[in-house]
Amino acid sequence: MHDASKPSLSARDLTIRFGGHVAVNGVTADFYPGQLTVIVGPNGAGKTTFFNLVSGQLPATSGQVLLGGRDITSQGAARRTRLGIGRAFQLTNLFPNLSVKENVRLAVQSRAGVGLNMFSLWSGHRELIERAEHYLSRVAMQDQRDTTVAALSHGDKRKLEVAILLALEPGVMMFDEPTAGMSVDEVPVVLDLIHQVKAEGNKTVLLVEHKMDVVRSLADRIIVLHNGTLVADGDPAGVMASSIVQEAYLGTATHD
Repeated sequence: MHDASKPSLSARDLTIRFGGHVAVNGVTADFYPGQLTVIVGPNGAGKTTFFNLVSGQLPATSGQVLLGGRDITSQGAARRTRLGIGRAFQLTNLFPNLSVKENVRLAVQSRAGVGLNMFSLWSGHRELIERAEHYLSRVAMQDQRDTTVAALSHGDKRKLEVAILLALEPGVMMFDEPTAGMSVDEVPVVLDLIHQVKAEGNKTVLLVEHKMDVVRSLADRIIVLHNGTLVADGDPAGVMASSIVQEAYLGTATHD
């Protein structure tokens, strides 16, 4: 059982430098089960770089990443995934030549520890098949189960990504602009899924998002990054109304 009073994920003075450029500058924040945090900020603010530091795609120059209080700063991305950090990767983690069902089944097998031999007793893994079907149904893709991923629309690929993320059952779920490139009628499906995940109450959800209507509909908390620095952190109404956000993010500050 997750203890909602203890952070599931923590960044401690997290910093990364590229040459002389500090892309993420001393960010400290705790994230909790059942809480959805949206990270906003202008282009180049360090949002995706922060995600890369948390998920292990980039090694931090200094600072720490803690998962359930355990220091995982030295662990790579694959190890962090096994420990429970799940990230939707804007299509880079899909197998384009396999079917929709096979993509989800591989995630289910990985989570179950069955191994990734694609053809080993696949037809005999009744429970794994049923679980794969379950995650496909959650993203309303049962009718496309046998479609090759390469033939899917962009929006359907993003939905499949969410199914794969769900199938991995991570404690921390990270979405980087989950509705990017989607048609208007596809967006509600993914937003509903993220709402459902949040409602379950045991997942820690982090979201990078530019669309302010999406931010307002999902956020329990908003963090604002600007030039790699955390400049605001709190409840959505308070953060969005603050002068630093108006200036840094919305560009609409009024000066007395």
